[in-house]
Amino acid sequence: MGADSGRYRGTESRISQWLRRRPKSQPEADDAARLALLLAVAEAGMPISPAAYPIGYRCSCERIGCPTPARHPVSFAWQTQSTTDRAQIERWATGQPLANFITATGMIHDVLDVPLPAGLAALERLTAAGIDVGPVAQSGDDRLLFFTATRGTPEDEDEWWPCELDCHPETMDEHPGLRWHCRGSYVLLPPARLPGELDVRWIRGPEHPLPDPLTLLETLTDACAQYADSEAGSGIDQAAVAWPLGR
Repeated sequence: MGADSGRYRGTESRISQWLRRRPKSQPEADDAARLALLLAVAEAGMPISPAAYPIGYRCSCERIGCPTPARHPVSFAWQTQSTTDRAQIERWATGQPLANFITATGMIHDVLDVPLPAGLAALERLTAAGIDVGPVAQSGDDRLLFFTATRGTPEDEDEWWPCELDCHPETMDEHPGLRWHCRGSYVLLPPARLPGELDVRWIRGPEHPLPDPLTLLETLTDACAQYADSEAGSGIDQAAVAWPLGR
């Protein structure tokens, strides 16, 4: 994140700052910090379950040509497996020391997933305006994740859509570069490792209350539209920007 990271360092959780400063030669301390971060997410009410992890540039699932290496859950039952139970999370973390973890969205929380430059611009505007942003994580070197309260399930189910429909290429005009993770979706949780020595880390930790997504949406969509306009003519694949799971 370069200079931008320093701009937001004051908003990071204490445990995130401590994790960045930890001595890399102390694996036991690393394991304890990893578990503490996972338990903090669970204590905030967000359910989690184990995910794949990188082996070099490959995925631990060993699927040939895995389209989302180290970014997907290990079980097809991840939605029902996801839990906030402390004992179960401790067993997973101890028994699978290399595993990443995902959190299932649409039950307690949603995630607004945007391109990193747009997300940083929006974060600056939101914090300058005094808006309670909530937890924010950086995923790799290209996405920023804004954790919000879930939209919930309205009485009329026809008004409620699964995440996979939110940002197909035909919706780019309404939501350029934005993906709204809700029911039926998930995101990787910090601390997570990605291929190419990338990672997923907190900018603002899970101790921050989850905001209403609508308080962030206008600023995020404006920032994404400006980002899309700035990339017009650069040869960027706008569909890939809107639909990052295939990357």
